[in-house]
Amino acid sequence: MEDDKAFGWHSREGLALIALLTGAVGIAFAPIFVRLSEVGPISTALYRLAFALPLLVGWMQIEARRTGVHPPTGLRDYLQLATAGLFFAADLAVWHWSIAFTSVANATLLANFAPVFVAWGGRFFFGDRFTKIFLLGMATALLGALLLMSESLSLSHQHLFGDALGLLTAVFYAGYILSVSRLRLRFATVTIMSWSSLVSSTVLLPVALMSGESLMAETAYGWSILIALALISQVVSQSLIAYALAHLPAAFSSLGLLLQPAVAAVLAWIIFNETLSPWQGLGGLIVLAGIFLARLGSGRV
Repeated sequence: MEDDKAFGWHSREGLALIALLTGAVGIAFAPIFVRLSEVGPISTALYRLAFALPLLVGWMQIEARRTGVHPPTGLRDYLQLATAGLFFAADLAVWHWSIAFTSVANATLLANFAPVFVAWGGRFFFGDRFTKIFLLGMATALLGALLLMSESLSLSHQHLFGDALGLLTAVFYAGYILSVSRLRLRFATVTIMSWSSLVSSTVLLPVALMSGESLMAETAYGWSILIALALISQVVSQSLIAYALAHLPAAFSSLGLLLQPAVAAVLAWIIFNETLSPWQGLGGLIVLAGIFLARLGSGRV
């Protein structure tokens, strides 16, 4: 029992850790839904946010009546909430754009370097400090992610622009994680999710229109995929992650989300019969080991 208490399993941080990892599993379904979607990738991202928005706003109204959650009250509040939405919209749009210029594996791997930028951003803007064990855990988890994608990576000067966009995706997602982490000091999860989803969908609408993608699914099955994406990957999973960010360090939280590509690889193996090699399996285990090390080295966990 003493070890359990030391690791925080019976504390608020322990509950937040469960929420974070559950959210990571949930967002692992996002690329599966994108693959199954009958509309283009940016349009799919738009529907992910647009279909989630009514549920989030309804949830926010219920919470406001039940608990009196703190609403935004001034220009500064709205700008901070909008910033999180802008970062998330940029993350989705640039990642989908990067896929057009490089391989999916390259784009996914480089986007998963977000923990590095979260750590740098936290250190530069907020004076965060990290233990050697945490940094070792981060390096270990990133190595695991590299192994997960290694068999599909394509190194070529022809992919440099797309690779740069993939890395830029990591910067934008790091900005989103840091923004939400700070917003959770003042606002409820549902408030942040509602406002960020509103801003993100507003930004992605013209992007989807300019992309020339179809905005209409052809069948009821196609619409059900978009609804499932909104419910599982946005309403549930991103809300769990936002909740966790109130109780866990942003750098550790972003690292915990590296569980997502490992779970996505397993889902692709089950659903699409994609090859899952021993190296990928080893990479997934190394990611888990890195997350565990980082947790040991996180002062607040």
